[in-house]
Amino acid sequence: MSQFDVYINPNEATRDAFPFLVDIQTSLISSISTRIVVPLGKFSHFNSEQITRLTPVIEYQQSKLLLLTPQIASIPVEMLNEPVSSLAHYRDEIIASLDFAITGI
Repeated sequence: MSQFDVYINPNEATRDAFPFLVDIQTSLISSISTRIVVPLGKFSHFNSEQITRLTPVIEYQQSKLLLLTPQIASIPVEMLNEPVSSLAHYRDEIIASLDFAITGI
């Protein structure tokens, strides 16, 4: 598992609004049984909740998604199957959203 890997949301009940999860946990912390993830929400479901620095727009598979940083969570590692992609090229935006959520800067 690598930081910024993208996984299909394993929860079928919420997958329509939140199709993917982004693993934001550093690979230096691999011995615990959970991973820290942030859901990617469909822009059309959450566009009124967009706060540019907190919930940046992510272009993925010809879709606009929001990185829903306020909904950060931890899930058991066994719930994450094979990654479908990586958002490493959005590293700066992801880190900035986490920093904004924690420090306001």
